[in-house]
Amino acid sequence: MTRRNGYALLSAIIALIVAVSAAIYVGFASDDSSATSKNVPAQEGAPRNPAAPASTGIWVGAWSASPVGAEPGTELEGMAGRSVRNVVHTSVGGTSARITLSNHYGRSALTITHASIAVAAGTGTAAAIADTMRRLTFGGNTTVVIPPGQQVLSDAVRLAIPADTDVLVTTYSPTRSGPVTYHPHARQTSYVAEGDATEDATGVAYTGQVEYWRYLTALDVLSNESDGTVVVFGDSLADGITSTKNANRRWTDVLSRRLRAAVASGQDVPRYSVVNQGISGNQILASGAGRPANNEAGISRFHRDVLSRTNVKVVVIDLGVNDILRNPVLADPNRILDGLRTLVRQAHARGLKVIGATLMPFQGHRGYTEAREGVRQQINAEIRAGRVFDAVVDFDKAVRDPYNPRKFRPDYDSGDHLHPSDKGYERMAEAFNLRDLKGAAPAEL
Repeated sequence: MTRRNGYALLSAIIALIVAVSAAIYVGFASDDSSATSKNVPAQEGAPRNPAAPASTGIWVGAWSASPVGAEPGTELEGMAGRSVRNVVHTSVGGTSARITLSNHYGRSALTITHASIAVAAGTGTAAAIADTMRRLTFGGNTTVVIPPGQQVLSDAVRLAIPADTDVLVTTYSPTRSGPVTYHPHARQTSYVAEGDATEDATGVAYTGQVEYWRYLTALDVLSNESDGTVVVFGDSLADGITSTKNANRRWTDVLSRRLRAAVASGQDVPRYSVVNQGISGNQILASGAGRPANNEAGISRFHRDVLSRTNVKVVVIDLGVNDILRNPVLADPNRILDGLRTLVRQAHARGLKVIGATLMPFQGHRGYTEAREGVRQQINAEIRAGRVFDAVVDFDKAVRDPYNPRKFRPDYDSGDHLHPSDKGYERMAEAFNLRDLKGAAPAEL
């Protein structure tokens, strides 16, 4: 072999190695082992998304909400011919994003022909920062059809999303597809426009307002700021039903800000995002009416709303008061505790640590009785004794009136004697020991 032929052969080998390495890298970057939603087939023929992620990091939950039921009044038309602009607030930032859309409560296929994501221009507005507007695709296509009872995960799109920021996720459906899967009591104003205004950055067309999240159930980001996701699972006390609208003052929001500040100051706490899977009125054991059931019981929705979230590391459970208050007869504390322990076992099977909250007082609420108070005390005693969860956050102790521990301290009470004020939600987040987020599920002997 001549020297010239030898160099040519060597060059060819090097080129082959580079090509193979590039292919391996691309394959690894696109293999999303943390994806939690099953994609349904998208429509063929549309171009691939040109804004695919190029950054490194891991996928974590930046925001999420549980589907609650079928939105009243949308049984036939759904949101046909209208653009739905959901406003959500991030708990962590990232360099790329993807969303999950749900047709869980739909009775017909939901066709989305256009979807977008953008960073909001400010608080309480449908306007976007113009150069952040990105078109979303699903399997490389702009149109996706979601069958009844299913959900879809979008392709990733390159977009710098800051932490503690409003993000606009907009969908347009041209066809009748009811009813709408939604999350009421969002404590966040979202918007509606006639026609396809999906990529309208001005927000001028969005004259309709609503305090619901429609179709959208998750926003994930590719993040260098976080190593995993904390999922808070609860009822209206997690949902933040009495917190100030558009202010992000739920206790989960305050916890997220506390955690980021602690990491920034060098404290020995995990770098986690926080997402909220609270549903107002939710119970551990009982579901609402309908098929599928509205306000599905905690036992039934735990896999979907917790175990299937993106890169979940720790679960926080704040649930049980409604099982006491909404039971037509006196609730059995042992059944409630068994339900909580079932959730813990399911989390442990996934290697997840579970932090549980004590049940807060409700004297003065219309449902209060001495017998129900006794059930609450029995449950709290078991929780505090360490016989339910891996760690405990004592919300009861944090917010109760020191002169009458059966009721809220007055400045922590929203006025209904069941839900906290903004100050009460803040106190709940402050009671949370951030170091309890460290570690995993205990080894089973």
